Amino acid sequence: MCDRDERGIEGDTQHTAVSSQPMENHRSHRWDWSTVPVHEAVGMVLAHDITEIRPGEYKGRAFKKGHVIKEEDICHLQRLGKERLYVLHIGKEELHEDDAALRLATALMGEGVEMQGEPKEGKINIIASRDGLLKIDAERLKAFNMLGEVMCATLHSNTLVRKGQVVAGTRAIPLVVKKAVVEEAVKRLKAEGERLKTNGVIEVKELRRPRAGVVITGNEVYYGRIKDAFAPVIERKIRAFDGEIVGIYYAPDDAGYIETRLRELMDAGADLLITTGGMSVDPDDVTRFAIRALGVREMHYGSAVLPGAMFLVAYVEKSGVRSQESEVRGQRGSPKNQRFFGAEESEALNTQHSTLIPVLGIPACGMYHKTTIFDLVLPRILAGEQIGREELAEMGHGGLCLNCKECRYPLCPFGK
Repeated sequence: MCDRDERGIEGDTQHTAVSSQPMENHRSHRWDWSTVPVHEAVGMVLAHDITEIRPGEYKGRAFKKGHVIKEEDICHLQRLGKERLYVLHIGKEELHEDDAALRLATALMGEGVEMQGEPKEGKINIIASRDGLLKIDAERLKAFNMLGEVMCATLHSNTLVRKGQVVAGTRAIPLVVKKAVVEEAVKRLKAEGERLKTNGVIEVKELRRPRAGVVITGNEVYYGRIKDAFAPVIERKIRAFDGEIVGIYYAPDDAGYIETRLRELMDAGADLLITTGGMSVDPDDVTRFAIRALGVREMHYGSAVLPGAMFLVAYVEKSGVRSQESEVRGQRGSPKNQRFFGAEESEALNTQHSTLIPVLGIPACGMYHKTTIFDLVLPRILAGEQIGREELAEMGHGGLCLNCKECRYPLCPFGK
């Protein structure tokens, strides 16, 4: 017999007991429990996982549910503090925690996620099956967790994730849960999903590769009075999504000139338009008027995010847009201060999610702040979301950047 005082190892007491008294959960239904001394358990089958903890070294499963107890296991079990083991009789109206976890995970998952192996200790992780943007239906998640005997914890919605990354974990809280509770949880998730015409509570949306056209505005840059600092920033952030720059124009504070450059970029195949500067209330700031002149279907100026309060988002129809100057460009040459790559050099997979081209107006803060509203909005745009007034307003909660000396975004509260 092993000496328990020498074990130096902690065990998980969730699945064991020192008496043979039945246990009750908070709903007051009894489980059909019986216990057996560990030294009499040889040849019996474990009805539950047993956890082992070695501080600073290991925490995990020592014995798996279904393991047949052998003579050599007795000392190990006693070192884990196990003097008695549960022999669990699961009724027809009950589920073991592992079986419940599988059903719950299946009901929670939408597109772009999958289960990570099999349940362990009653819990199963949900991982991203592709790179993309994590989306969590927070209201449905809350309703699910309100049931009390089931739970699911996730990362924040709108988090960029990589394939294989854990994005959520779910489990039934008791070792044995009433089947009716799990069925009710699954039923609620399915019914609410059908009502909202959405997939699961947890999904990872695929991001399209943007083909961006950029117009950098401002007399000071156009006439060479200062060096442009916007282009490197925009190029870096677009290429971070495996995107490409169709072309970059420099434009003076002239609404007509800016509008023409935007139309030419659309002609060249841009499926995302970005303008920089010209977003404040100064008389020379005319960029938003140029954007409106494109005939946009909707335009929203101003957001509840700092930095980025003077951000603009608009949408213009992709089809049927032709440049007012496209026929004469070849005769008189390219406009001044143009960096134009052309459609031939910018062949890329275009998975545009709609017939609308987003137009993003970045205020001056995008030039000197490492992280701004542009970093919050761009992934959602590339995931096919249409950002409107409501979305811009919702960003106010968590939309205050702390301006840390060392920016660690996205490992910070900004945008969450």
